[in-house]
Amino acid sequence: MRTRQLKKQSKSVFIGDSVTDAGRDYHTSAGSFNSLGEGYVAVISAALTALYPAHEIMVINQGMNGDKVTDLQTRWHSDVLAFAPDYVSILIGINDVWRFFDQSFQQPTDLVDEELFTQTYQALIDQTKEQVKGIYLMSPFMFENSQEDPMLQKLKKYQAIVKKLAEQNQLVYIDIQQAIDDYLAIQSSYILSSDRVHPNRNGHFLVANQWLEAVGFKQE
Repeated sequence: MRTRQLKKQSKSVFIGDSVTDAGRDYHTSAGSFNSLGEGYVAVISAALTALYPAHEIMVINQGMNGDKVTDLQTRWHSDVLAFAPDYVSILIGINDVWRFFDQSFQQPTDLVDEELFTQTYQALIDQTKEQVKGIYLMSPFMFENSQEDPMLQKLKKYQAIVKKLAEQNQLVYIDIQQAIDDYLAIQSSYILSSDRVHPNRNGHFLVANQWLEAVGFKQE
């Protein structure tokens, strides 16, 4: 199941939150230009189309603003399995963590703790792994220079869960956070993101490049 490079004439669904969504048009047909958004999914699609024309890989963006892993579970059949994908790439977790920090003096009632995050994520994998050629688990990430930042510290626990799920299920784990940390050792986070969470054009390119390398597409 630890499949890396995408097969020719295959279909890949990318699902996640606003980082994946990146302004995609919900009303156009899946796989069309406007449906890809302006983020890393669009960059990946462009790279695969321009650099590997013989592969003819279809890319579908199913990101949705504000989603947590429990929201993915609600729409998993209609937004992932219904497309009969060959590959599924999942990027989720930042909203699950952010909800613990976004309200002062009160806690939302829909918090996703580590146990619920693990159980729900595993359930998504279980529904999918026998129906596809490969599943790629991307680490949720932040553009944060300080390793002591409280939100980043909590996010690291969710990153560890995703990595462990990849190992237990023999899936490909794509460590976006490590690529970001390597960059931030040299440059400011503001070059990649204005709010520590949502990548700008530079940030999306970094994410896309890390994904392409992890699945075996690297332009020499």
